[in-house]
Amino acid sequence: MSTIKSLLYQLCLTFIEKRIENIEYSLLQARQASNDDTKSSAGDKYETTREMMQQEMDRNSKLLYEAGQQKIALQQIENVDVAKEVKNGSLVFTSEGNFYISISAGEIKTEGQTFYAVSQASPIGKFLIGKKVKESFNFNGKTYEVQQIL
Repeated sequence: MSTIKSLLYQLCLTFIEKRIENIEYSLLQARQASNDDTKSSAGDKYETTREMMQQEMDRNSKLLYEAGQQKIALQQIENVDVAKEVKNGSLVFTSEGNFYISISAGEIKTEGQTFYAVSQASPIGKFLIGKKVKESFNFNGKTYEVQQIL
């Protein structure tokens, strides 16, 4: 795996691990708030607050599950070989930007270059999957030509 691809993988892994850590912290905060409210509230206010905390915990649990799935998906592409066509795990250089097909982590600036970590299910990821060098596609009014695949 190329050095830059390896670096992008590590940056995406750090991104998703930090996201998981933040969600777990939010979940803990919501649980503590719910437990604290149990001790000090009564009546309708108690039920409303408890329901709001439960909704927050449910939302965070869902986010935690999704982030865990993203981490698993990312780990599966750690050592993807270079291929003649774009696939999950490819690093793609195009005429309009550089893309790491991995997880949706957004813009990553490293080694003096800008890369976009996108999932294969993202709108641009769907266009990139299966493309070969010199092939092009139109997206958001721009023509992208694949120049290199690592």
